Amino acid sequence: MPDIKIQFGKAVRRLRTAQGHSQENFAAKAKINRSYMGRIERGAVNVSLENISRIAKGLGITVGQLMTAVDEDE
Repeated sequence: MPDIKIQFGKAVRRLRTAQGHSQENFAAKAKINRSYMGRIERGAVNVSLENISRIAKGLGITVGQLMTAVDEDE
């Protein structure tokens, strides 16, 4: 089973780039520090529910849709 943190990071990066956001601009939109966003996308951190919610809102999707995207990356 792949590491969920890596799967989550890949899904966030895929969705972010599909919407045309740079990592820096998206981090600002989601109100997350840019370097922390980089660590999220690399799967280097265990993301809190609060930050998962911020990421989903920044992408304009629900937390459920974000997690479905994570499952799609398996």
